[in-house]
Amino acid sequence: VTVFDTALFNTHLAAEVAEFQAEKFLGDKGLRNLDRGTRFLCSAAKLALDDANLAITEQNSEDIGVVTATTLSAMWNIVEFSRELAQEGPQFVNPAFFPGTTMNAPSSQVSIRFKIKGFNTTVSTGYTASIDALKYAVDFIKLGRAKAVLVAGVESLTFENYVGFYKLNFLAGINGEEISCPFDKRRNGMILGEGSAVLMIEDEDFAKERNARIYACIPAVETMFDAFRTGKFEPHAQGLKRTMQKVLKESGLDKDSIDCILAAANSGAQQDRLETEAIKEVFKEKAPEIPVSSIKSMLGESFSASGLLQMAAAVGSIQNGIIPPTVNYQDKDPDCDLDYVTEGARQKRIGNILINSFGPGGSNASVILSK
Repeated sequence: VTVFDTALFNTHLAAEVAEFQAEKFLGDKGLRNLDRGTRFLCSAAKLALDDANLAITEQNSEDIGVVTATTLSAMWNIVEFSRELAQEGPQFVNPAFFPGTTMNAPSSQVSIRFKIKGFNTTVSTGYTASIDALKYAVDFIKLGRAKAVLVAGVESLTFENYVGFYKLNFLAGINGEEISCPFDKRRNGMILGEGSAVLMIEDEDFAKERNARIYACIPAVETMFDAFRTGKFEPHAQGLKRTMQKVLKESGLDKDSIDCILAAANSGAQQDRLETEAIKEVFKEKAPEIPVSSIKSMLGESFSASGLLQMAAAVGSIQNGIIPPTVNYQDKDPDCDLDYVTEGARQKRIGNILINSFGPGGSNASVILSK
């Protein structure tokens, strides 16, 4: 970690976006009062719009929406505003910090910068926020309330959210080796990550009408809340099992059609075991044959952004015929006994890929992405 000092902790690692310069993507104007996370988000949105080759005009602006998954991104602004308030008094607070203290501020900046006048929403459900946001967008398109939606996820590293995860004993290195090694017996917690991913989700007719380059389709996305205990896993992962069952049923695909699973596993001792158990129960005799991989071994746990980073990786898998690896796998755990992709990227033709997202606290989400 370089964006703040970790001398107070026993852990010192994070999946940090190194040497990030928003100016390279957005130019110099309008960045002064944007926090790190909002700069990530606007940069990724610019890349998504460029890749989609979708020009925002007065004629189509109201048919396009933005939904952003983020839970912790306002933390820096809240802390800075509160610090000045306490130290300098209310007359000397920098007013530029205040707008950023609202949860919807990063998402609003995307709409303002790119003149998107359809709906603008923020989803703050923690670990599953990205897939929850995706479902929100898909539902809006199905209802005819939008033709295209920028679906975004963003989180940034701050001293305060690092402290929070540290105090909850969620970080690797507190009770073992400081490493992200999903499904490995040495796993003892996550490496916190940051970043942003943005996808353009479109109505199929609208995409074909404008001759868009279509990477994949979304046959189904499902979510469920366990309603168990705050910060605790439901001990049998019932919510995750239900979302996987529901997404298979909704998609019309059978279990044999799933070519790969991109797992939510983040190197947490309980999380990785529960996801393994859920996959085995849902897929039965088929489970050992399905390759499973976790990109969080390389990108860390970026909380609300993680699901869309998984989605971006899934698009790459379908386009390039590869499954990204689960790195750092060394010691086999008898409780985690599926076909994990640990030998490096695996060549495989991908027709349908299942993405899971869940964590302590009750939220569960699954989505299928198809060629």
